Amino acid sequence: MPTLSVITAAHGSNAARYLPEAAEGVRAQLLPPHWSLEWIVQEDGDTPTLAHLFADDDLVRYRHNGTRLGIAATRNLALGRATGALVQNLDHDDVLLPHAVATLVRRFEEHPIHWAVGAADDLLEDGTRRSWDSDLPFGLIAAGEVNAWAEDRGGNWPVHGGGLMMRADTLRALGGWAGIPVDDELSALAAISELAPGWNDAEVTWLYRKHATQTSRNAHYPGLEDTGRRIALQRAKALRILVPPLAPTALSENGHQVDLGPNIRL
Repeated sequence: MPTLSVITAAHGSNAARYLPEAAEGVRAQLLPPHWSLEWIVQEDGDTPTLAHLFADDDLVRYRHNGTRLGIAATRNLALGRATGALVQNLDHDDVLLPHAVATLVRRFEEHPIHWAVGAADDLLEDGTRRSWDSDLPFGLIAAGEVNAWAEDRGGNWPVHGGGLMMRADTLRALGGWAGIPVDDELSALAAISELAPGWNDAEVTWLYRKHATQTSRNAHYPGLEDTGRRIALQRAKALRILVPPLAPTALSENGHQVDLGPNIRL
């Protein structure tokens, strides 16, 4: 039975008040046939403050850093504990809708892709949702297409790296999430989408929460955002020059090929 690993880097800040809602979304997942799910929660910071939220929960594998390392390092520590063939990124203030995992896993079963992302609605502070249209076509996305779009538009990407599902082996081969203070998920998207095809799904699978304490509203973020996006583009361009596109390969888990059934085309 293959496993899907949901990876969450958490911190006991004001935004942690949204973590119980994120937990409800993970526990409500309608898994595709023959798949299991684990939730890898890694808490950043010197003092653990979130462990009580996961007591006696067999779904969650929680661990605390013991020091402040930042979101990228925290995600990568979680990745080091993940056992799944696929990993789903989930920020601790966002929400997966119940059909999220089943929707995207199906795309990996149908196509030789290395990443997939569903559409997202903004979740506003009053609890309402705001939809927005994708600037990238839905369906199969060729390697390099996402970054070419971003380059033509001054480093603005048409999909959000916060909702990515990826092959675990591919993410590890690319070094995981980039060790930068912001936009580490964007740099991961830039890398994996430059070398491998993916899928942009029209189905809304997750909610991107907008609130006053999110990182992007930090007073230092605007300057760092420009730097993070520049690094993501540099990473994509370097891979384009130095690394050939990834050939179709079977999905694997812990060194063993994952059987996705008769419809898989690899």
